[in-house]
Amino acid sequence: MSNNYGEWLRAQREAAGLTQQELADLAIMTRSHIAHIEAGRRVPSREDARRLDRALDTGDVLSSFLPLDERVVADYFAPARALEQQATEIREFAITYVPGLLQTEAYARAVLSTVYPPQGEEERDRNVVTRLERARVLADPVKPALWAVLDEAVLRRPVGGPKVMAEQIMHLVRLAESDRIRVHILPLSLGSHILMSGMLSLMWFEDQPPVAYSEGCSVGKLHDSPAAIKRLQGMYDLALSDALPRAESLAFLRATAKGYGHHG
Repeated sequence: MSNNYGEWLRAQREAAGLTQQELADLAIMTRSHIAHIEAGRRVPSREDARRLDRALDTGDVLSSFLPLDERVVADYFAPARALEQQATEIREFAITYVPGLLQTEAYARAVLSTVYPPQGEEERDRNVVTRLERARVLADPVKPALWAVLDEAVLRRPVGGPKVMAEQIMHLVRLAESDRIRVHILPLSLGSHILMSGMLSLMWFEDQPPVAYSEGCSVGKLHDSPAAIKRLQGMYDLALSDALPRAESLAFLRATAKGYGHHG
């Protein structure tokens, strides 16, 4: 995302002779939230922008020029990718393919081999490495707490072929059996459900307001307005309530992996 807004905020703060902590105290925000805004990693909610205007005596400038709370970004996943590395809790919904944080190398390579315009082998290798590096956050045994609700269609599409799918599904099983993640399956027999329009990721943080990220065909939106977060969390909760319980979901995953040829 463009950092013009963050740069302008920093200039106004410095012109007022305030440190990030002093501005945070005046605006009733955290210092790290101010730092993320100035670095272009976050856009404040409308209420935060109003508090910043009051703290800096800038009228309604920060509120008036606030980027859209739900915005389309050019490199549309980059802001969400940065945020997921800071999150203490992540809840994912996937309808097309396994979420990036949970992909195996072979599965990621198969997904990235279908992008347009086509990539050369070297570029594809770099992108695979970047995707796998995201999963390093799961090396911590506790944070982020990660829940994944997967539409059954994710498991039925043989991305990369039966062997790749069997390996990918068993990777999910191992993570779930070790209690590192929770996985729930939304069966196709359910028919329509509230999250059919695309993928969704909800993220919470220690010292920042929550955000959500939704994605469709070549477009992503980062949401951080309280109203949007409340609505999307409600939609996620409804989908979760329709999903199979944990034990049944794990049994479903094992059976599906067996169908792809996994044994043992």
